[in-house]
Amino acid sequence: MHLTVIGLNHRTAPIEVREKVSLSKEAIKQKLCELDCDEAVLLSTCNRTELYAFCDVERLKKIFFDCAEECLYTFHGAECIRHLFEVASSLDSLVIGEGQILSQVKEAYAIAKDVGATGTVLNTLFNRAIAVGKKVRTETRIAYNSVSVSYAAVELASKKLGGLAGRSALIFGAGKMAELTAQYLLARGMKKIFVTNHHLARAEELAAKIGGEAIAWNETERHADEIDVIVTSTGAPHYVIKEKTARRMMSLRNWRRVFIIDIAVPRDVDPEVARLDGVTLYNIDDLEAVVDEHIKQRREEAESARKIIDEATAELVERFKYLPFRPLMATLSERAEEMRQRELRRAMSKLAGMTVEDQRVIDNMTKMIVRKLLRLPMMNLNLSAGTPDEKFYAAAIKGLFDLDDGGLQHYGQN
Repeated sequence: MHLTVIGLNHRTAPIEVREKVSLSKEAIKQKLCELDCDEAVLLSTCNRTELYAFCDVERLKKIFFDCAEECLYTFHGAECIRHLFEVASSLDSLVIGEGQILSQVKEAYAIAKDVGATGTVLNTLFNRAIAVGKKVRTETRIAYNSVSVSYAAVELASKKLGGLAGRSALIFGAGKMAELTAQYLLARGMKKIFVTNHHLARAEELAAKIGGEAIAWNETERHADEIDVIVTSTGAPHYVIKEKTARRMMSLRNWRRVFIIDIAVPRDVDPEVARLDGVTLYNIDDLEAVVDEHIKQRREEAESARKIIDEATAELVERFKYLPFRPLMATLSERAEEMRQRELRRAMSKLAGMTVEDQRVIDNMTKMIVRKLLRLPMMNLNLSAGTPDEKFYAAAIKGLFDLDDGGLQHYGQN
């Protein structure tokens, strides 16, 4: 059994593949509950879908990634640990240094933990990954002047339109990414921002924050002639701008040029919309060129981050070497303690007139005897971790102390 990650990301799979395996929070919960797996965490963002598991994962490829096997990567053991640390530290992001991924890692872990899908191995791994992600952001300047997806979208729009001052935009969605996009648009001199969302109250809340105007979902076409830029960032599982919708909007604009940026995964805008006269459509993969212009500034910081990750990976690999033996050592310790306490009670019942201090001395003495008797077997068990002798020592401890069959009844009960 191995600690393994299977997944795909923006480097290995285009958006049309990534959106097929993108999962909502509810879908993640359902998948985790259906898995026949010792431990599992599912991480699904706009740029990646990854399954971290402590089990035999080969059969899981078909369950999650049947439509995308040619795009998959798989890492085991230390490489799996390193990969998650790089993800949590934003070194593996489309935008190096972006802050959203650490929150997404936390959320993925919280969901898995809530449904009971994690145990000792993944609890240890993800808690350490979150700590490493925080340390990288604190001890390096990797996030300094970092470019978010929202920022890159606004940069692209500004570049293609020759500036945004005095223009108007329509944002589909009212989440964090939509809010960041609105803030960047305003900073570039955007005159007016309309916000729409399936839940009008959320659109009104965001509009109030940015000094924009909320409009109902079914009234967006009425404002078609006022808009220069459309940004979509919803969590919808289907297209929110279909070809026929865009065609009506363009007709109302007399086919005057409009710039559309779709930063959602799954995509919000039907790719067929790009064929319409006057429409320039970009999706999240098209932002990579904008990001590349800023990446040189953070390469040195990325190297500093990798040193932190290297140290943390080595530490956790060493720690995991002993994990398989912890249940065995705990069982042995519990067995010995139960025997000690039983024999201590027998002795105390036969020794009349003992003071409290006398009882304390005898209790401590028996504890030390047990501890010293077990010290050498446990040391040798630990030292064998990760060596060819590992299975031999584990089997020897189980056999000598009868730990496989709950054999407490064999010890001193007569």
